[in-house]
Formats: sequence, C-alpha cells, structure tokens
Amino acid sequence: MKKLTLTNKKKRPLGPPWLRLCLFFSASLSMGLAITAAMQWISIGTLPGVLEWAADYPGHLAMTALLWAVPVAVLGALTGRLWLAALPVGAVGLILALVDYFKNAINGTPLELSDFGLAGAAGNVAGLAGDLTPPEDFYLAAAALGFCVLVLLLTGRLTALEGAGRGRAGLLSLTLAGVLLTGTGTRTVGGWLGVDFYTRMDTAENHSLHGLTLSLWRDAFPQPKTPPKGYDQDYMLEVLARIDQLLEPREEPEEKPNVLFILSESFYDLQRLPVLQYEGDPLENFHALEAESVSGAFHSHYLGYGTGYIEMSMLYGINSLDLPPGTNICFQDSEVYERFDALAEQITRSGDYNAEMLHAYDNTLYNRTVTYPLLGFNKLYFSDDIQQMGIDRPGGAYGGFYMRDGYFFQGMLERMKAVNESGKRAFLFGITMENHQPFEPQKFNYECQIPLVAPDFTPAQRDIIRVMLEGVTRADQALGELTDYLRDCGEPTIVVFFGDHRPNLFMPGGDTVYTLLGLCPENDTQSWTTEQINDLYSTDYLIWANDPELLKGLAGTRRDSSITALGPQLLELMGTPVSRYWGLLEKVSEVCLTQTDLYFVDGQGRASFSREEAGLSPEALELLELRDAVVYDAVYGKRYITEEMNLPPGT
Repeated sequence: MKKLTLTNKKKRPLGPPWLRLCLFFSASLSMGLAITAAMQWISIGTLPGVLEWAADYPGHLAMTALLWAVPVAVLGALTGRLWLAALPVGAVGLILALVDYFKNAINGTPLELSDFGLAGAAGNVAGLAGDLTPPEDFYLAAAALGFCVLVLLLTGRLTALEGAGRGRAGLLSLTLAGVLLTGTGTRTVGGWLGVDFYTRMDTAENHSLHGLTLSLWRDAFPQPKTPPKGYDQDYMLEVLARIDQLLEPREEPEEKPNVLFILSESFYDLQRLPVLQYEGDPLENFHALEAESVSGAFHSHYLGYGTGYIEMSMLYGINSLDLPPGTNICFQDSEVYERFDALAEQITRSGDYNAEMLHAYDNTLYNRTVTYPLLGFNKLYFSDDIQQMGIDRPGGAYGGFYMRDGYFFQGMLERMKAVNESGKRAFLFGITMENHQPFEPQKFNYECQIPLVAPDFTPAQRDIIRVMLEGVTRADQALGELTDYLRDCGEPTIVVFFGDHRPNLFMPGGDTVYTLLGLCPENDTQSWTTEQINDLYSTDYLIWANDPELLKGLAGTRRDSSITALGPQLLELMGTPVSRYWGLLEKVSEVCLTQTDLYFVDGQGRASFSREEAGLSPEALELLELRDAVVYDAVYGKRYITEEMNLPPGT
C-alpha cells in the first residue's frame, strides 16, 4: 500500500520582481494614507471632517502619508512582508492619536512635541486626569485600519519581496527616510507638496492646519531663529551699553522680609464668569485682601494645563516663545538654566536668604528635581516630605484627591520658621494641588460649602461646576488662614499668590463651561477673538504683606501681571539689587505682559494677536528689541554679553 504524503508548498510571489517592487511601494503609500486617515478620524471626530481636511489640504495629506509610508516600507523590506510591517506602524499611529485625544480631553490642547518630555511620567499624568475612555471613533478607525492590514495580508503575494528585490526596496526606503530625517530634506519635500516648514504657529493652529503627525514633524525641524540685524560682538556691546543707560543700580534694602511665593492650582475669581451665581462669596478672603494688596489679572500662557512650564518661565524669565517650537522648557540641558541667574538667585545673592521649593504632590513631574537646584533652590520638599514635618491638622493631610491647601500652607510655615531660626530669611516657592483636575463629582465627597445657582445647566454639568466651586473656596479659605497667622507672627513677610491657569472644565458631550457660558464659540482657539483669549487665559493674583510698609504705599492698587512679569514685580517691591537681566525684565514688564505664539498683551493688559498689531511706542519696541537681542545671544548666539547680563548695571 502506497503511503500518501502531504507537503506544504510555500506559495510563491505573483508577478515579475519589478512589478512587485512597484506594488510594494504603492501599497506602502496606501497604508500611509490609511494611517493618516485613521489618525485624523480620531482627532477630528468624524469621517466627513477627514475628507474635508484632505480636500482643503491635499499637500498636507500627501506629506503625512509619506511620513507613515516610509517606516512601513523600511520594515516591509526587512521582513519581506508588508502586512507584517503595517501592524506595528499602524499601532503607533493609533496610540499617538489616542494620546492626542486624551491630552485634548484633559487640557483642551493637542499633543505637541514638548509633551514627550513627560513620557516617563505618563502614569502619573494619567492618574491626575482621572478616568480616560477612548472615543467611539477610535474603535471605528482602528477597525478600518485593521481591514487595510487584512487586505495587505490577502494580497501579500503581489507585494512579497525576496533577495535582490528586498535589498532594492530597503535601499530606496532608507534613502527616503534619511532625506526626511534632515531639516533640509524634509523642508525640500514639504516645499514640493506645499507644506510650510518655516512659519512659527500656535500649537492649536499648527494641529488644526497640518494634522497631528505633520504638526509634530514641523516642530521637530524648526527653522533657526533669525538673529538681530547686525548681530555681532560690537552690536551686543552696544546693547549692553544701552541697557546700562536705562537701568539704575540699587542698594541693599534695610528690611528683608520672608517671601511666600504661592502658585495656587487652577485658582481664579469665579465671579468673573457670567450667568453663574453663588449664595456666598467663594473668594471672601481673597477679595478682602485685595484692599491691602497689589492685585489684578494674571495673564497666563496656558488654559487647563502647563503648571511646570509656568514655573520655569516665572523663575527664569524665559518663555516658550524664546525657544525653538516644540521645545520643552523643563527639559533643557543644565547649561541652559545656568546662563542667567534665576529669580531665587537674585534674592539669595546677598547671603541673607535661603530658597526652598515645596510641592503638594510627588517628585515625578516636570523634571523639578533637576531644574530647581539649577535655579538656586537649596532644598526641595514634596508631599511625602511635608507629611514628615509633624503637622497636626484636623482632617489630616488629604481632602478630595490631593493634599489640602491648608495643610500645605502649614508646611510652608514650618519651613519659614526653621529658616528664620537658622538666622536667614525664607524665599519659599509653593505649588498647591487641592484644586487640580479631575473635577469629578465625587472629588470632595459631593460637598459644596457655597450653594450654586445655575438653572440653565443639567444636573451632571452642575455637579462638575460645584467641584470647581468647592476647590476654589477651599483655596481661598487656606489663604485666609495663612494671612491670619502671618498678621500675628511678628516676622515681616510678603505673600505672592496667583492662579497658574484656569481649569478647562470639560462637560459631558465635549463642551466646556466656557463654551456653555458663551465666553468662546468652541474649544478650538482658532476661532477666538483676542478679547476671548485674553479673558480665558487669565486668572487672578495678589501681593500682600503683613506690614503695609513693605508694599511701599501701593496697597489697594490694581496692576495686571503675568508669568514673566510677577517675578520682576516682586524684586521691584523688595528693592533687591538686581542684575542687568532682571533689571531689563522689570522694564519690559511695563510694556509687555505676555507674548506667545497665540497672542500678545501689552503692559496695560490689552491683547493683540501679535506685537506688530499692538501699536507700541518706539520706547516700548526698543525695550522688547533689547530683550530679544539678549535672549538670542544667550540661547542661540555666541553669548557675547551673557555673563555681563548677570552683573549689576554699570559694572
């Protein structure tokens, strides 16, 4: 009896090698298009929206598809099977789109290149955000992309490469990858497809116009910043001489108070919102203190996020506009933070102060354990360290999801006492957490001390607003406790208190409290007016002292401030001798409070889309140009006068 043997014959590729090579690259590009469409589907939220974007910006579509097609082709050449390469590349695209969706859901802003500096703390970031659920479109887009991979599998014999064919495909795809991985190459290819790699844009505009992938790619290859006209050593020496003409040296003041510089998470005056009413004043203490303080609007650079970026700009005087697009200001090389003396270093220069940072959370976010010592802070205290101080407070350390502001302020007072007992004055920079997102109804065990009147809102919407209301109320109460203690402590103390940004307060259905109140037409800032941007990107601040003399007769005055103006404002009040750099920032803060890729705010709090639209005086423009030259010299240039900028005027 003859045995029958079954043999598995390997299915041979179909067609001549040259045809399979052509089909290989065509299929790679098609897969790139599919990944692009899937990501945009998740980002935009509707398939018709994707088609509209593709019709409006075909060059952007083609460039993005090419960027995804290249890794598909490279991996396909390595494996010989295109479908096998499409799986991991498509998965990366979907994950990026999902992260972008979550970032938008959390902060109202799209994913940007600088966010990748926080990748190591992704788990903590997710924990701060609360429950995150993918949108329905994610599953639809993933299914569509999976179908495309299945098609590649079923037609695999038409694109399968062997031997020399794989070598040619690998060489061609790696060559193209090499071109796209250089600034010159990517700008050249982008130019052919009508993609602008030269114009700097606000993050939201960049994302809306170019899509997620291309917006990240643009920021990865920024155009070098244009130097000041005539930039050389002689030019910078003229800048230095002009700065000396504008500044006057200061003598050490006799009075040296403690300084408690407090960043209050998501704090702002809720009474600035229309429609909503409260059966009581949620900022009772803050409003009472304004009569004894310098106070006003605080112009931020962010809405709903960016606390660490705000800290760096505030303490160092440089903002994101001064750095290349996509650069994370919290993750620079150490030498960047050492080019200029920071705010803490200005205050401690006399030897009379110790500078310490306290944060009501852990040490995992925004690279604080690295940057703060470089900025002149002697000690850092995080949530665990604060709980080791032996603070006895009813209710304990935590209320809601995070450390109570009242408990945290007691920790700051403990450190102030310890520093004073050592014979020094304290400069303490404190960062609160109690009012941090998520604003979930159960955050404060459904407690709301001040009843909310909001008849036009649904019960679910009112629940979210109540959480915001309770968080701000608790922050205000903690501020009242702090200032009450300082009135009687006998140690001269200045308190700088400000909200870093407003919360986004996303509602069920995708609206925010601000869209529902008619303060902006939609979440995308591209449709906002300058007045709307200026309003929603501002919070409130005050500078209070337990001795009115420390405010030099300015108690009760109104003056707008900002991320880069509040530090110089404090130095001016203290009368502390400053370097040329901080002296220049004091002057600049009188004519410019904020300048970002999104908007510009002059010294009076008036907003424009750009410096050019602001109608500034020649004197104001000169100050801004001097600052531009100094920053360019330090960050991009030869640092002709950087060392001299850290010395007092006239030296």
